[in-house]
Amino acid sequence: MEVSKYPKYTFTWLGGLVLLGGYIFGSVIVGLVSVLWSVIYKENIQNEGWFMMAGNAVVFIPIIAAFDFFIVRPTTKKRLNFNFSPTNFYTYLLIFPLMIGMMFIGEFITAQIPTTGPFFGEYYKFFEQLMSKLTDDPVIMLITAVVMAPIFEEIIFRGIIQKGLINKGVEPWKAILFASVVFGLVHANPWQFVGAVLLGCVLGLVYYKTKSLLLPMLLHAFNNLCSSILIFYTKNESFADAFKVSEWVILAIGIVLFSLFYYLFMKKYKVHYSEV
Repeated sequence: MEVSKYPKYTFTWLGGLVLLGGYIFGSVIVGLVSVLWSVIYKENIQNEGWFMMAGNAVVFIPIIAAFDFFIVRPTTKKRLNFNFSPTNFYTYLLIFPLMIGMMFIGEFITAQIPTTGPFFGEYYKFFEQLMSKLTDDPVIMLITAVVMAPIFEEIIFRGIIQKGLINKGVEPWKAILFASVVFGLVHANPWQFVGAVLLGCVLGLVYYKTKSLLLPMLLHAFNNLCSSILIFYTKNESFADAFKVSEWVILAIGIVLFSLFYYLFMKKYKVHYSEV
């Protein structure tokens, strides 16, 4: 029997603490750089696009490195490694329409969350202000959202958490759901939570079936690219506004696309590969 070159690590509460420790370490480094910059150069760079992009990487890298050095290597004697192999062309024809259907459904559900009121109103204003800072520079936003976020987030949520739970013996659907909910929670706002959870479930399913982390990365990048284009050209993330149709039409199209291509992906084509 061929021995896999990919480490078979597990994800437990200890792994969760290690990820949290890596996040705290990275955040402290970003904070220290920000303070030192303000002392030396007398300017606040916390809201600068380039610093937010660089800070994003500085936070993510220690998270992944900590799990590698403290969990993977001591238990498997191998370094953290993932399968990034492309799959057959038919699989791409199935997963991208599946993703579009999920995006349409997620938009409809998210649109039902209030943006006014004593709690949601103030929170939404804060969220809009934060997003406006991220979208000031289109190039930086595209690099952050379409390149960096899919790579780092898929490694952590699908590659480390979901795969580690499945390796531990957790049922795949439970592992996919858990990683997706955590993925939604880290976005720290209700308007992105729903879409992130649905996105995570589709990405988790694709990763589980294909065993290649490349595919969820591509789908994640596609999702973020569509959102970025909508923000640039319509000032919001609404397909309904962009296409000048009702939210109910978007929902109906989303349900049809998702149902059809979910069935084809799960039943028609057997795309479950072994990871060796």
